[in-house]
Amino acid sequence: MGKKSVNKLPKNRLRSLREDSDLTQVTVAQYLGMSQTGYSKYETGENDIPTAILIRLAKYYNTSIDYLLCQTRTRTRYK
Repeated sequence: MGKKSVNKLPKNRLRSLREDSDLTQVTVAQYLGMSQTGYSKYETGENDIPTAILIRLAKYYNTSIDYLLCQTRTRTRYK
């Protein structure tokens, strides 16, 4: 099996969504009720993202958890 491209890793998907929305890590962390450092660890892949946080992030960015986890290229939320 080949290596995944860096842009396909979930951590980069989170960063891309945040930057495309012109948001800071602090803003997203406040929405999630956590520290910027804690959120940063999700973006860098240092910490796994709990299911409850994935659900909140999908709602925040109006997308699906599958998109956050790079299981689909379709950004729109499921209906």
